[in-house]
Amino acid sequence: MTKAQDKPAAGARPADEPATGARPADEALAGVRPGDERAGAAAGAAVGVAKAPTAIAESSGGVVATLFRFQSVFGLLAVFVAAIIFSPRRDGAILFVSADNLANVVRAVSEIGIIAIGMTFVILIGGIDLSVGAVLGLAAVGSAVLMVESDWGFLPSVVLVLAIGLVFGALQGMATAMIGIQSFIVTLAGLQIARGLARIWSDGQGVAIAYGNGPHEAPDSFAILGERTFGGLVPIPVLIFAVVAIAAVVFLRVSAFSRHLYAVGGNEKAARLSGVPVVRVKVAVFAICGLLASLAGIVHAVQLNQGSPNDGIGYELDAIAAVVIGGTSLAGGRGSVAGTVAGALLLGVLNNILALNNIDSNIQLLIKGLVIVAAAALQRLRPAS
Repeated sequence: MTKAQDKPAAGARPADEPATGARPADEALAGVRPGDERAGAAAGAAVGVAKAPTAIAESSGGVVATLFRFQSVFGLLAVFVAAIIFSPRRDGAILFVSADNLANVVRAVSEIGIIAIGMTFVILIGGIDLSVGAVLGLAAVGSAVLMVESDWGFLPSVVLVLAIGLVFGALQGMATAMIGIQSFIVTLAGLQIARGLARIWSDGQGVAIAYGNGPHEAPDSFAILGERTFGGLVPIPVLIFAVVAIAAVVFLRVSAFSRHLYAVGGNEKAARLSGVPVVRVKVAVFAICGLLASLAGIVHAVQLNQGSPNDGIGYELDAIAAVVIGGTSLAGGRGSVAGTVAGALLLGVLNNILALNNIDSNIQLLIKGLVIVAAAALQRLRPAS
């Protein structure tokens, strides 16, 4: 599932040192717009490495390329229309398009969506993070224990929980980038570690969250994250998801870091030789993923009014599915946050319409699996040039 690590040959230069005569990374990528998926190919060209055939797909233009580029958006529209057609009616009204139901759809995808955005960063560099569900559980437990049992305030608890996710992710990134262990193995171990820490922290029990100003009660300000709506319509978890998504899109469009990120995913060896700080990029990406998993854990705890060490089981698979449906290549170097958001919404709409029609849960799993396979097949069929 992950790309093989490029191991330096004997006598090779240190990981982050550019080769003699190679153009600096920012110079090599100067003609590539931030967030451009051709960054990997540009880095390769800077050191004489052939372009990956799939990296120039978007440059071909044409209707077919556009359809593949926006496959997640077209898929979301198709599922949305199908949901309207097959939605049950009540007094002649279509249940699926009711305001309350649509609000529930976006509320339900907010946690997976936040995690999936972090997962997109990791997959763009050719990695994978299997620990995000467990980190969500650890963050949910941490939020509940700190505020209810330790009587920490709202802000200190949230800051510490976010810091735990950030550091946890950074450590996984260091193990991947500096030691050279494949991210699949590192984060599989991280999954076990995070789940174990959550169980130790909570004594293996779920911690209920009660609100008030007395001892062993979480402050009312924490409840706002789960109960209030913005403008009387948009639930706060959805607003958090939207803010994270917009920030990630802007970040990938305007920052120099995004060129390095795509370059590492497109061709790690070429990126290293052209001066891209591969180690720093990997550590930063895994740290961001851990931070967003913790943020999703806080949202999860406040929505369920509890923190359980078993929270988040299987969330990593849903997040990966949203990224794949969104068109991001599991090989790295190609994809977008906007596609991931569309992929998460597609899964949310699919789950909702299947539930409205009381489809058997086993059949639901079968249908979602087929959708994921179809999305992966579309990636294989994507024009190379």
